[in-house]
Amino acid sequence: MKYKIIFFIILMGILVFPHVMQSQTAKIQTVVIDAGHGGKDAGAVGKKAKEKDITLAVAKKTGEYIKQKYPDVKVIYTRKSDVFVELMERARIANRNNADIFISIHCNSVANAPQTCGVETFVMGEHRNSANLNVAKRENASILYESDAQANYDGFDPNSTEAYIAFSFIQSEFKHRSLELAELVQNELVNKAKRHDRGVQQAGFLVLYKTAMPSILVELGFISNPIEETYMSSTEGQDYLASAIFRAFCTYKTNYEKDSVELLQEVPEKPAVDKNKGVVYKVQFTTKNRPVENPQSIYENLQDIDYYEHNGMFKYTAGCFTTKAEADSYLQEVIAKGYNGAFVVKFENGVRK
Repeated sequence: MKYKIIFFIILMGILVFPHVMQSQTAKIQTVVIDAGHGGKDAGAVGKKAKEKDITLAVAKKTGEYIKQKYPDVKVIYTRKSDVFVELMERARIANRNNADIFISIHCNSVANAPQTCGVETFVMGEHRNSANLNVAKRENASILYESDAQANYDGFDPNSTEAYIAFSFIQSEFKHRSLELAELVQNELVNKAKRHDRGVQQAGFLVLYKTAMPSILVELGFISNPIEETYMSSTEGQDYLASAIFRAFCTYKTNYEKDSVELLQEVPEKPAVDKNKGVVYKVQFTTKNRPVENPQSIYENLQDIDYYEHNGMFKYTAGCFTTKAEADSYLQEVIAKGYNGAFVVKFENGVRK
């Protein structure tokens, strides 16, 4: 099982990174809204409602709100009717369209605890507790409806706790932006829609792992709670939930475009450091088994992206400094942006020492 998990990580990297071609733009141009489950996959089921119906209604309402305010933003749905769409295809839809944002909408459920309630918003990451793991297991169980799941996911078992060890090694390239969007959505759902706050969480969701842009998964409430089931099934409740996600999108769009414009503005810079002459220091932050296409747009929150090849692996660095003190200072910035395994490396005349 250990080797299968390692192979699963490598396989998913090969499948995802060729699609990581997000253009460096100052505007949010495309958003993909994913209504969880559908067709033969009902998702969680309450006493009267099904998750697949609630998510579709809220997804379409959210998209309509966005299109009404921003006619220039392209809104794409992974499904617009009661059909089954594979998890891999949902991510592919976002990647093919070079989406700027991916929002997956779901309903939560827990057995034998009808009083459990509240909203929570997830980003891709390592689960911190058994509750988060259980949510990921339930949502990932959609692959059990796929006829070729064994081949597509290399035998990944969504019900196996051991299988989720794989996700402890995964770090989204867009984690900082995903967290920003998740916080905005969670705040709107709590403060404006008046839902119980379960916080922003991390867990290993297959649908988020394969997307090449800032991505979140929203759990609107517990369909296993009769009160929340009624709320989420009602037109009024769906309006509140969709408008909360929409308002968060508006704020994120404004913040993102403002930050992008500021980055594009010309500012005085220090003379460039010649990376191939003398001693320089860089911050190594990730290693890939193949070159990443257009890395500066992918690692958009880092500066001076470069790489060197060693033993058949491609090791990516950020920054270029003439003193180790400067590199150490920048290292803290890189770690703060989610690259916890980053470290300083030394080069002399372009060669790693």
